[in-house]
Amino acid sequence: MLADTQWLSNHLNDPNLRIVDCRYVLSKPSDGKKAYLESHIPGAIHLDIDQDLAAREGPGRHPIPRTTDFSITMSNAGIDQTITVVAYDDVGGAYAARLWWLLRYFGHEKVALLNGGWTKWATEGRPVTKEVPKIKARSFKASPHPDWVVNKEQVKKMIPCENCLLIDARSPERYRGEVEPIDKKAGHIPGAKNAPFANNVDPTTKEFKNVEELKKQFETLGVKQAKEIISYCGSGVTACHNIFVLKLLGLDAKLYEGSWSDWSNDPNLPAEK
Repeated sequence: MLADTQWLSNHLNDPNLRIVDCRYVLSKPSDGKKAYLESHIPGAIHLDIDQDLAAREGPGRHPIPRTTDFSITMSNAGIDQTITVVAYDDVGGAYAARLWWLLRYFGHEKVALLNGGWTKWATEGRPVTKEVPKIKARSFKASPHPDWVVNKEQVKKMIPCENCLLIDARSPERYRGEVEPIDKKAGHIPGAKNAPFANNVDPTTKEFKNVEELKKQFETLGVKQAKEIISYCGSGVTACHNIFVLKLLGLDAKLYEGSWSDWSNDPNLPAEK
């Protein structure tokens, strides 16, 4: 699930490896691709959160792509069942985890996150390039897992729930409703616990904390007692970071696809602060 920079450096020329740059800036989405074109890991392609890893229509700001569309995107990216994918970004895997989750959701298990991402790679002075690789298309065969996802109606029925756990990956300020830079309503889904994705990594190196630290961090939320865990964020992107960590800990969690951007858009639904 995690690839380190030395391993990736040793495998840059592996024909069965596809490196994917997932850098993205929420306030200015075009800056992700711009950063990639300026410098990236040799052999890496870029996939955009808005254009490649989300549907145009659906619940919330970043709906899950349609099966056909995702299959075409992955095929054009040169990814099929023989390819191992390593995804990275420059924010500790917050956006790369979306690709990790989508690939697994659509049946592709051979995917890892680069531990420390672009931050660690660049800090270590490893090779970078401006060259955009020419990729030969392959045939991606999707086998989606719809049971890994919940919608607004399902979440509504869970509240209040003694046996399930809702975790919110957004910052503490957004969770508490002190600020809301993008969605219509401030606050969080009633009963949800705050687990900011940024707390999963070292703030300087952007490497994931060790398993024991992460285990302690999530056990305080009640993950061991929960029969079902639902992860959400602003739009279903950084929630995947918490799902990734829970998987590292041997736990499964479902994604609330529309997340807060879906929930807060409904004036009839409650919000806690």
